[in-house]
Amino acid sequence: MPSSVSFPATPARCWAEINLLALQANAEHCLGLATESESQIMAIVKADGYGHGLAEVVQTLQRITDWFGVANLWEAKTAKSVAPDSNILILSPLIPSERCEAVADRFHVTVSGKTEILEYQKAAHDCGRVAKLHIALDTGMGRMGAPVGQLDELLQAIENSEHCELCGIASHFPSADEDKAFTREQIEQFRKLIPANATCHIHLANSAGLLGFHNDIDFATLARPGLALYGVSPLAEFQQSLQPVLTWKSRVTLVREMKRGDTISYGRTFSCPEDCRVATLSVGYGDGYPRSLTGSGADVLIQGQRCPLLGRVTMDQIVVDVSHLQQIEPGDEVVLLGSQGDESISANELAQKAATIPWEIFTGLTNRVDRVYSA
Repeated sequence: MPSSVSFPATPARCWAEINLLALQANAEHCLGLATESESQIMAIVKADGYGHGLAEVVQTLQRITDWFGVANLWEAKTAKSVAPDSNILILSPLIPSERCEAVADRFHVTVSGKTEILEYQKAAHDCGRVAKLHIALDTGMGRMGAPVGQLDELLQAIENSEHCELCGIASHFPSADEDKAFTREQIEQFRKLIPANATCHIHLANSAGLLGFHNDIDFATLARPGLALYGVSPLAEFQQSLQPVLTWKSRVTLVREMKRGDTISYGRTFSCPEDCRVATLSVGYGDGYPRSLTGSGADVLIQGQRCPLLGRVTMDQIVVDVSHLQQIEPGDEVVLLGSQGDESISANELAQKAATIPWEIFTGLTNRVDRVYSA
């Protein structure tokens, strides 16, 4: 685990405080659910650890699991640099020019058809390695994966190759957080496809699948939690079992008095209905604060109180109403996502008001947002 990092004496204009103990606790909770069916977890750390920092997340979680899921070859290399002995699965298809390097570095890869298997066989032969393959089956996602009727053919193709090893059979839930009936049908379909003598890993559960259906997937040997690791449940009824990991903060840069009728931000879409006091904050869509929050009723927290967003979100700054605060000064801390006093703004709340999802809120944090870690 990364050593504890103290917050700087003069914190940045916009930063995220990431609680690695909460991350670890969430992973342990997910592992506990998985082990009820004698499964392990594969921690999904793609998209820079969902915006939390890929290297720091891997370093923290490698004591809990030796499986990590990433989206591409660059992420796989980053994870390996931190946890060289871990199993790293590249979840997305690789382009042909990347295959030999992935095999040479002993990464696990997913395949969706016989053509890919033959190409990995050639790559493995050329670099003197064995390709570690996970067959992806399309049981409803429609994004990748082989038709379920091709499984026997793919299994045979791998078995006939001395340069390929079957390491997994996988699928993915498209709607475990929305459609319970379909998800149960999908589980049963997948269960019936798995050969009785299979010795490879079997996996299909994402966070919603693990939280909501872990008792139904007792045949699986891996679960692939992502969002749940970072403290957000895709299923509201399980939110209390997870701990928020990330708090997003900014600072007040200006405090100004506005008159009735004064307008704020681009397009002059907001006109002050009465005399008021406003604060300018050092965050904008250039940091990942969604422009779609404009006019949504979004708030920030200052001094433990909600302060409404006024006017359009701009690239580097936003303006909020602070008329109700007794005292406010430039430099005061602002919470954009997280808790302050008795108030809190969750990733789900921010996402709902931005007409998006928590995954996009987290992964949308740009590199202008400093990450500060505590453990």
